[in-house]
Amino acid sequence: MLKGPTDKSKLPSRHVTEGPARAPHRSYFYAMGLGDEEIHQPFVGVATCWNEAAPCNIALNRQAQAVKLGVKQASGTPREFTTITVTDGIAMGHEGMRSSLASRDAIADTVELTMRGHCYDALVGLAGCDKSLPGMMMAMVRLNTPSVFIYGGSILPGKAPAGANVPDEYKNRDLTVQDMFEAVGNHQAGNLSDEALDVLERVACPSAGACGGQFTANTMACVSEAIGLALPNSSGAPAPYESRDQYSIASGEAVMRLLEKNIRARDIVTRKSLENAARVVACTGGSTNAGLHLPAIAHEAGIDFDLFDVCEIFRDTPYFVDLKPGGQYVAKDLYEAGGVPVVMKELRKAGLIHEDCITATGKTIGEVLDEVKGEADGKVIYPVDAPITPTGGVVGLKGNLAPDGAIVKVAGIPSQHQRFTGPARVFECEEDAFAAVKARAYEEGEVLVIRNEGPAGGPGMREMLATTAALSGQGMGKKVALITDGRFSGATRGFCVGHVGPEAAHGGPIGMLRDGDVITIDAIKGELSVDLTEEELVARKADWKGPRETIYASGALWKYARLVGPARTGAPTHPGGAEEAHVYMDL
Repeated sequence: MLKGPTDKSKLPSRHVTEGPARAPHRSYFYAMGLGDEEIHQPFVGVATCWNEAAPCNIALNRQAQAVKLGVKQASGTPREFTTITVTDGIAMGHEGMRSSLASRDAIADTVELTMRGHCYDALVGLAGCDKSLPGMMMAMVRLNTPSVFIYGGSILPGKAPAGANVPDEYKNRDLTVQDMFEAVGNHQAGNLSDEALDVLERVACPSAGACGGQFTANTMACVSEAIGLALPNSSGAPAPYESRDQYSIASGEAVMRLLEKNIRARDIVTRKSLENAARVVACTGGSTNAGLHLPAIAHEAGIDFDLFDVCEIFRDTPYFVDLKPGGQYVAKDLYEAGGVPVVMKELRKAGLIHEDCITATGKTIGEVLDEVKGEADGKVIYPVDAPITPTGGVVGLKGNLAPDGAIVKVAGIPSQHQRFTGPARVFECEEDAFAAVKARAYEEGEVLVIRNEGPAGGPGMREMLATTAALSGQGMGKKVALITDGRFSGATRGFCVGHVGPEAAHGGPIGMLRDGDVITIDAIKGELSVDLTEEELVARKADWKGPRETIYASGALWKYARLVGPARTGAPTHPGGAEEAHVYMDL
């Protein structure tokens, strides 16, 4: 730990605390109750995405206080600040979802600007909801400060009360928000009463914390450990658990050790650690959104690691952790079974982990795993040599309909159902598709196509959970397929292909499709194609009228649509680490 006077000659905070010229700046610190010793210690930004939008974020404020305690105990001066969050569970199924992916980059931008403006020396970032996790990690890598990430924790599972008048399928089992979205489809199909829906919505989400299945938040929480930015097992404990505060204190202490050793975010986030993270996503049946966020994190470091690289790892990684939505268990169960360290220990047995990657502990992944005593329980975590399926829970696709790739989650889908051929039914936006599903205005065997929902064309690359959950609720999740240039929630299940690129707004083949075109999705071969010749596609492109106009002619989403890059490279909004002319920490 750093003890006594600190040499700030090479730390960013010297610009605001050292020398006679900084007397005005120091007067501000005295105004906030800091003393001489605290002013001349390293300044650590403690960034949270706390807000009252949703249970995912509501406990972050409490945990930040524990982080600050850890920083202080290790002779640092914590400076807490907050940034935005757009919570997908609230934003889902309407115009608000356009703000979700854009919020990821806004989080990274605002954390960067706060750190730069106040010259903080290190960063501990706390996040609880889907886009806030990658957004916070992107900021760490962009700034290349000594950094530790900590997840706010998952929500506890819900339960239908004893004697409640709900269908048997909802009794005596864990409930998550996924069940509520699918309950809407059941309700529309006449299989769930108003009374039962009212009961379920009151009990499905019983605590603070992020959605409990291996949806995007928990997937990216697992990524934070696997990539090395978070302390081992820190992502697992549910938000209400008191142990979250202990992990927070430890994270505050850990960032001070990293600062002392000058171990920075890009020392931790490397090509190898990104591959480790992709392995963990695959073996846990994680969210397809990881195929967007891992390339975005890589982009911040100037590492060439796109959707195809992610999917190559997915393709040869066994799926052996039985989590919702494809499986049975929730994040709390994974934590009690030993969490990400036990999962990575199993991957190591198969030679699928780079052990020399450094972590936020200052130790390598191999050294960390040497200390893990737990073993696969055979229930939540299967042994790697007896997996649920031999290949990953997420698969990459490519073909004449997706030259820049696409992605599909197959966890929980039997191999005989991982190939689908059918005629297209084309929708120009999610609302049109949801209305058709609600009215049952589609046929079994069709491939529903939702386009103009990409990063630029949406704008915002919305998730399609309302539509996919309604299909599942109607019992049609295995009887139709769905493709989109938008995204899917980590809670989506069924044969649903997202991130189809190039997107329609950029003249991709998905924008040329017509009703009745025969589409083939083959997750075994990794193919997404349409039964059209190259000449036919070229002719349709010649007749294309250009991108659909949107109502976003000004404001943040207008800016986002003009800056955002392709989904294949993570939908970045700036040139990234490869083009940078300086490193923040060295200014």
